[in-house]
Amino acid sequence: METKEILERALKLRPEERFAVVEGILKSLDEPDATLDAIWAEEAERRIKAYRDGRLEGIPMEEVFKG
Repeated sequence: METKEILERALKLRPEERFAVVEGILKSLDEPDATLDAIWAEEAERRIKAYRDGRLEGIPMEEVFKG
């Protein structure tokens, strides 16, 4: 089945059915990625070490969240 045909058929579904399809597709794109998680964990460790060693300054929470 072609992508266009899938979309055409999905658009004929009732709203709650379309929502279920969209939700299922979005969830499939948001699966955990162990490699990416490891990269971010390593980066976080580098940043905290740099902060503790005085090579990186922190930003006050108030400044980060001010609009």
